Amino acid sequence: MFIPTYWRPNFNNINCSSIVGLLVNNFVRQRAPIYTMKRAKSGTAGASKKAPKKEKKSAEPAASSSQESSSGGEEPASSSKLVQSKPEYKNFEQFLAHLVQQRSESAVNIQEFPFKKKRVRVLSKVNDVRDKCTGGVVYWMSRDGRVQDNWALLFAQRLALKLEMPLAVVFCLVPKFLNATIRHYKFMMGGLQEVEEQCRELGIPFHLLLGPAVDRLPEFVRSKDVGAVVCDFAPLRVPRKWVEDVAKALPKNVPLTQVDAHNVVPLWVASDKQEYAARTIRNKINSKLGEFLSDFPPVIKHPHGEGCKKVKPIDWPAAYAMLECDMDVDEVKWAKPGYKAACLQLYEFCSRRLGKFNDKRNDPTVDALSGLSPWLHFGQISAQRCVLEVQRYRSQHKASADAYCEEAIVRRELADNFCYYNENYDSLKGLSPWAYQSLEAHRKDKRDPCYTLEELEQSLTYDDLWNSAQLQLVREGKMHGFLRMYWAKKILEWTATPEQALEYAILLNDKYSLDGRDPNGYVGCMWSIGGIHDMGWKERAIFGKIRYMNYQGCKRKFDVNAFVMRYGGKVHKKKG
Repeated sequence: MFIPTYWRPNFNNINCSSIVGLLVNNFVRQRAPIYTMKRAKSGTAGASKKAPKKEKKSAEPAASSSQESSSGGEEPASSSKLVQSKPEYKNFEQFLAHLVQQRSESAVNIQEFPFKKKRVRVLSKVNDVRDKCTGGVVYWMSRDGRVQDNWALLFAQRLALKLEMPLAVVFCLVPKFLNATIRHYKFMMGGLQEVEEQCRELGIPFHLLLGPAVDRLPEFVRSKDVGAVVCDFAPLRVPRKWVEDVAKALPKNVPLTQVDAHNVVPLWVASDKQEYAARTIRNKINSKLGEFLSDFPPVIKHPHGEGCKKVKPIDWPAAYAMLECDMDVDEVKWAKPGYKAACLQLYEFCSRRLGKFNDKRNDPTVDALSGLSPWLHFGQISAQRCVLEVQRYRSQHKASADAYCEEAIVRRELADNFCYYNENYDSLKGLSPWAYQSLEAHRKDKRDPCYTLEELEQSLTYDDLWNSAQLQLVREGKMHGFLRMYWAKKILEWTATPEQALEYAILLNDKYSLDGRDPNGYVGCMWSIGGIHDMGWKERAIFGKIRYMNYQGCKRKFDVNAFVMRYGGKVHKKKG
């Protein structure tokens, strides 16, 4: 595991050209306590050695695929300590203006904002920015594809403003990434086109580098004489390897720092180990919301450097031409990429659907969910922004606002925690011992029927509900959260081995879902098939002690026939 270095600053020799100095200077100005930085602890794969406290089992699965029973007296994530004001906007344009106003009221710019230094960690041995570097500061954008409400870009601008240096944003586009299809690339690149436009308006050059970051970014840094690089954070092994490789390839005199711009509470602050379940991380996160759940200052028009005068517009057709992904799974109509489209989705959720969220979020026939997962996955909107806006409706819809915060903060950050501290987050090797042993004990149980990947992909099972859910996934690039659990558990029931079940579930989710290749997706599959963040249940064939779901249980939850009629799933007899 790549372990970044935490630095303890020398307070008697603070230099404004030092990244650590910048952080300390900020905290001294705030008269906030100074924390000793030390080497981060390395997490180990597998569940915590401490046995979990026994809790009452729920007869029904939780609202999302990574959830378990939340009884035990702990309150769900909530920002009720914040002052909630009833929203005054009446339409979407006013909502956008409201967001701008919230940022301006937070601070004039990031220099005037009490930035939390614990969001940042230094990945390089050097932390001083050279005095005579014409390229200034670069934000290497990856997981968080947005301009505003982005702590990584805000920190990069803070550094550039402090040192009176230019600021630029780069994104490294690889031609192929895991099981991503043209559906995913179009959504991602559509959002990046909006990033380019917004950066240009702010005088911040945006560069799309074609090729792996380990090759293109160090080359860019050398050619532009860049003084410092700031990157965002992702817990999955491939993007972590990108960061590790770039850290080695950058010039030794160029510091590299990382900012967790995706989580409300930074992952390395929330916990230094793999958490057993939501109940073990919930209080750790809730206790820190008062510190980290704040509004954002604006990214402002950058005053230093030549801006975008000499920067040519991105050749997007050339970028599309270099792609080597699956071209058969094309874009969907309902989800438009980019920050503005994400804001529209958030506005409509808050103003139209939030009131139904608490009571109807497990009913696939009711439009009660936020639908924000594609934009959250590609970082085109901040989860923190979503929480802040939902909480403004807390006086009207307390239960729904709190339930949403539980999912948007605790459950999402629990998924990041699992994928970061467990190297086997997409393998049965990553399961808790009880779950692995239980599946192993039932490995030879008869599967009848036993479907192929092609039969599953083409919705050719005997289960019309499952087929309808698969059709929704293929056509719309999404699947209702409750049905994702049922969908994955039936794959376990219908495939030759648990390993094959997990492989098929991840492959189909990553290929078709707009939020595929995400920590939430991996944890969802591991919860459904391997009991991650869950507990042992009554033992039965194939599943062992893994929680079981069936057709009749779904009929008790919602109108199955209505959902089947909507998507047209048929009952297919197994051939041969």
